[in-house]
Amino acid sequence: MTARVSSGPSRPRRLLSIGHSYVVALNRKLPQEIARESGGAWEVTAVAPSFVQSGLGPTGIEIQNGEQLSLKILPTHLTGFPQLLFYGGALRELLRERWDFVHCWEEPYVLVGGQVAWSIPRDTPWAFYTFQNLDKRYPPPFRNIERYCIDRCAGWIASGESVARVQLARGYERKPHRVIPLGVDLATFSPNAAAGLSVRRELGWDQPGPPIVGFLGRLIEEKGIRLLTSILSKTSSPWRAMFVGMGPLEAEIRRWSADFGDRVRVVTGVEHQRVPDHLNAMDILCAPSQTTTRWREQFGRMLVEAFACGVPVLTSNSGEIPYVVGDAGVIVDERDEVQWIAALAALLESPSQRKELAGRGLDRARTRFDWRIVARQHLGFFDELIDRRGAAAQPSQA
Repeated sequence: MTARVSSGPSRPRRLLSIGHSYVVALNRKLPQEIARESGGAWEVTAVAPSFVQSGLGPTGIEIQNGEQLSLKILPTHLTGFPQLLFYGGALRELLRERWDFVHCWEEPYVLVGGQVAWSIPRDTPWAFYTFQNLDKRYPPPFRNIERYCIDRCAGWIASGESVARVQLARGYERKPHRVIPLGVDLATFSPNAAAGLSVRRELGWDQPGPPIVGFLGRLIEEKGIRLLTSILSKTSSPWRAMFVGMGPLEAEIRRWSADFGDRVRVVTGVEHQRVPDHLNAMDILCAPSQTTTRWREQFGRMLVEAFACGVPVLTSNSGEIPYVVGDAGVIVDERDEVQWIAALAALLESPSQRKELAGRGLDRARTRFDWRIVARQHLGFFDELIDRRGAAAQPSQA
């Protein structure tokens, strides 16, 4: 292999990263780490909306000091509809600047994905990021947008193995791809016994008691809320339970909890920066996600966040979960309630097993899901696609 020889200093490469999730400062960790891990070889600009309306309520742009990137805040339209959300003309003008690579953290079938594909100059390489692990056939115009994005992109990134497997069978195979997972901020999510104790005291659990079984996420049927409450009701080993999240099943959980007095807490409205504290208050994280005809777990961010906090994980085998967890947690068949009850009881009664799983999870978070590692994987793929584009543009030599 011939090494590249530089004839002198060159300008840094310019990356534009677009994502509506960047409205939350913590979600901008990827472009921040790309800038940091490149060692100055890349200048990174992140595009974020000024406001989005999500299932958890309205969210305005979060500004964080010290970010190693340039943040462009643009107005968006139809923010309450993820498939229809789009930016105005300011994004089109931004895309027409000179960029060495454009990273679109949006699905290829949504309107903003099509907006990027339509507006980006032909000679600018770009890639989108997909989480879709169901073989969906979209109606027009979303089907047309998806095809156009595939035609125009230089490559694509799948968030997991189940995602890549589905999309490779749907026409995506004609473009280069990489499987790159979400990451976790190890500076934010880390073992912190004092923070966990503080949360327990806030909840009125001042005194030592049975292990706390925790749930973190949307309070919806697909996340296995009803399965979890049924399991807890039938588990004879002592437990306390904490449900952290918001969603339509909140009232149902509260009604169920009335039979258990001081043993159950339902915690809503937790700000992003306090999620690690609540994870640290748990002795076990349960993630009983349930596959449906229209949904299966696409990643399970709560799993890697629990790993990073040293919290043992008990989870279902829905979708991408087995690939995320590996041997660092207990994986149970999503429909087998008897197996769930036995697995939960075993963890409740074995501090040594919980400690072993906590160690495995920490190791997996640090060696696989650290944002620094994930950022380097992105940089490698960007460089590869730029080199491919450059080689294709070179005239053939006889």
